[in-house]
Amino acid sequence: MDLDYRAFDADHHYYEAEDAFIRHVDRRMQERCMSWAEVSGRKRLMVGGRLNRFIPNPTFDPVAKPGSLDNFFRGKNPEGKDIRELFGQLEPISPAYRDRNARLKQLDQQGIEGAFFFPTLGVGMQESLRHDPEAASAAFTGFNRWLEEDWGYAFEDRIFTAPYISLMDADWAEKELESLLERGARLISMVPGPVPVGDGSMSVADPVFDGFWARISEARIPVAFHAGDSGYRKFTHEAWGGSREFRAFAFNPIITCLSPEPIHDTFAALICHGLFDRHPGVRVASIECGSNWVIDLARRFKKAYGQMPTAFKRDPMETLREHCSVAPYYEDDIQALREIIGTESILFGSDFPHAEGLADPMSFLSELDGFSPEEVRMVMRENSYSLLDRS
Repeated sequence: MDLDYRAFDADHHYYEAEDAFIRHVDRRMQERCMSWAEVSGRKRLMVGGRLNRFIPNPTFDPVAKPGSLDNFFRGKNPEGKDIRELFGQLEPISPAYRDRNARLKQLDQQGIEGAFFFPTLGVGMQESLRHDPEAASAAFTGFNRWLEEDWGYAFEDRIFTAPYISLMDADWAEKELESLLERGARLISMVPGPVPVGDGSMSVADPVFDGFWARISEARIPVAFHAGDSGYRKFTHEAWGGSREFRAFAFNPIITCLSPEPIHDTFAALICHGLFDRHPGVRVASIECGSNWVIDLARRFKKAYGQMPTAFKRDPMETLREHCSVAPYYEDDIQALREIIGTESILFGSDFPHAEGLADPMSFLSELDGFSPEEVRMVMRENSYSLLDRS
């Protein structure tokens, strides 16, 4: 299918510079935040004074080729190769993964007009600092300044990067949001899951965070919940005898077959805890979390609303469709998703240049069989642009 317009990709990534969490962090805080150390002859990332293994090689050089795990995520690995084998030959990092001008040229080659850009390493850092909110705030303040400096928040009105905010410190989150709005941020990034509070947690929609959400609603800036370390290994690993430490690409079959999903529970909490009733201007998006969870959430909403409709201000499915957008995995049943939330809530996201994404972002079009040309345009372009509309 050829398009007579250029697409908008809701899920692109950069690979962070090695000083992304260091350059603008107060030197007095760096040992509590991020630093580098040599371990067994390799450069390794230290977070909070501990070896961090969220990403196997956080220098990202060399790095896996885009789309090298495509078949694996489609459930096609008949030879049972391990992840290292499936990655294949690594390659030197491309300038386009760290330089915005080079990336614009790459977007042109891909037929993409604009894209939302998310962290690769950054989405794993909140959980690693959950017991030190002051350090987490310092780390993400510095990270957001690095992001602005190296990439900009809306470079050439084509590269829209998502600065990261954690709600671990509600006062910091409000101040950081205000600063980001003043400096031109167009969307905010978070990881799904409850907000870490010491050894416990709180709902992201708890009224204690209403100051933050009120400003989000007023500014009409979207919040994208992007997959990362949500602390859910407490449920999917620890509770079943495994380790809570997150290691990207470490495969364990029971994790694929268990049910808890942080994005499912986050969207359930946003609606059941009345966030959109209190702050009707809030718009959220699920990025790189797939969409199969929507089917289960819709079933649960239907039952809960049928059992106790007075527990909701309105039908929760209406709220989901009005306030929430979803970027499905390319291997998901996108037609089924359309039946549940409507075409206007579906976003095209390729996860480029990650190994688990699409080597050619525009090949996503082949997954839209059965969509009309008007619906294809909505998914491939207009729905993402609508999130940037703050009118």
